[in-house]
Amino acid sequence: MITIKEIAKQLNMSTTTVSNVIHGKAGEVSDDTKKKVEDFLKKVDYVPNISARNLAQNESKIIGLALKARADKYENLIMDPFVSVLIGGVEETIRNAGYFMMLYISSDTDEIMRHVSTWNVDGLILFGMLNDDGIRVSEKYKKPIVCIDTYSLEGLKHFTNVGLDDEQGTYDMIKYLISQGHKKIAFLSDNQSGVDLARLNGYKKALKDAGIKYKSSNFLQIHPKSDEIDESLAEICDRSKEFTAIFCVSDLYAVTLISALTDRGINVPEEISIVGFDDNMLGQLHRPALTTVHQDVKVKGITAADTLLKQLAGHKTPNQIKLPTHLVIRDTVRKID
Repeated sequence: MITIKEIAKQLNMSTTTVSNVIHGKAGEVSDDTKKKVEDFLKKVDYVPNISARNLAQNESKIIGLALKARADKYENLIMDPFVSVLIGGVEETIRNAGYFMMLYISSDTDEIMRHVSTWNVDGLILFGMLNDDGIRVSEKYKKPIVCIDTYSLEGLKHFTNVGLDDEQGTYDMIKYLISQGHKKIAFLSDNQSGVDLARLNGYKKALKDAGIKYKSSNFLQIHPKSDEIDESLAEICDRSKEFTAIFCVSDLYAVTLISALTDRGINVPEEISIVGFDDNMLGQLHRPALTTVHQDVKVKGITAADTLLKQLAGHKTPNQIKLPTHLVIRDTVRKID
């Protein structure tokens, strides 16, 4: 690779002049000189040494994206449409800002931080942090951090979390189901923590406000691992006759459940109503089209990346950013007279 010093020698210019043109600091360079340098760079197909430039500027131009995937849930986290769209929003934003993205996925927070702490990244975006994860992160990583959908902010008070009002979004959907005559409404999830706990709280609140008593038997747990999902779906489908509607914490689970019900001759929404949360491509393309709670996942990723970029520029950002949700009414809810 030809160096700036060699280019300057061949053009009979100073290395400062050549460097200024290459790095866009050609304000005091004549147009003729600038053109001569640029033409030569094209001729030799010059590629700047980004590592050397970043080292000189004391920055890497790399942003880390670390995703915590629960071992009992994901075998391939990126297969989840929510996650892939989220990553796309982050990557596009940081790329447009002149940064590169480094991705790491693990079910072990200590492993994530052990690797991330060795990266020469300017900042970090975290997804899926739970329980005391925040404390462990803040002990090992001192650069700017933005979290996505993190509901355990202990130890992360000086960071920003980008999320939703998950409780209100769920509350609105349960309230809609009740307005359609449903009183026997189940809640389907794979856990009762983090985002899913916030949605469970919204579900309980909507029932309470409508004078409907919550029972622990209303909680239907799906086990999404490939060697467990068929058995759990069989049990859920068998219990579906106890309810008139089921709220699923994601469109992925809603569509999965509808398919399992259909395979067993149980029609949606004629025999049971199903709703989801996310409004992603799965629910939009499925037939019957899924009634769900909309969130803009790409905007969530973009907002997280934008927030981190603001921090890197020295701007203060809020502790919490909550993006809006709204109901999307389609074809999977039957009105009960």
